[in-house]
Amino acid sequence: MTNERIRLSVGAASGQRGMAVVVGVLFAAFGAAFVLLPLVAEDLLRRVTGFGEPVPSYDDVRDLPPELLPPDLHDGAAATPTPLRYAGLCGLPFVLLGLYLVLRVLRTAAWLDGTRASVRGALGIRTVDLATAEVRGGTIAHRVGDDGVVRVPSLIARDRDSGRRVTIPLQGPGLGNLPAYELRALAEAITAGRPDQGRDADAHALAGRLRTMAASPLGL
Repeated sequence: MTNERIRLSVGAASGQRGMAVVVGVLFAAFGAAFVLLPLVAEDLLRRVTGFGEPVPSYDDVRDLPPELLPPDLHDGAAATPTPLRYAGLCGLPFVLLGLYLVLRVLRTAAWLDGTRASVRGALGIRTVDLATAEVRGGTIAHRVGDDGVVRVPSLIARDRDSGRRVTIPLQGPGLGNLPAYELRALAEAITAGRPDQGRDADAHALAGRLRTMAASPLGL
């Protein structure tokens, strides 16, 4: 068992990464424009939409008794935000979605440090010790172009104490198996110091599947 840190070949391909960043930036820009427009052009929007009547200036009503003045012109009266200004908040979900897409595609990574597997997502990093975790096989959905979704085999590990879970796809961006040395490193991390009987027998079986995948990288 080596203690070398191994970066796993997961994440989006370069073309998919570029497209996702463009889409994320467009979403964020659209949302930001929607948020800022009511703030910088509130008067124009009110004229175009006909929402409310503009409050007259003090010079227009200076001869009226104070009790007849609009609340906006009373001494010490604070300006009341109009609903148009709050309408810009509808753009916040687009800003957040765009930023999330960009962060996810740029930050997603996974690596193996000894027996500890770490997966980095858009907002954080999760780490699980494969030598002591509950491990099983699974699948995750992976979109391929505009044609559909394929199911990618994956390794799912859950820490027995904290319940923390990581999912590592076993196929890379081009939908081919991970390099053989990465698959063997995962198998060695799973079986390091783990008994081969009882509840850990399935973990050894899964490690054997990983070694089989590493022995036939072409799937033959």
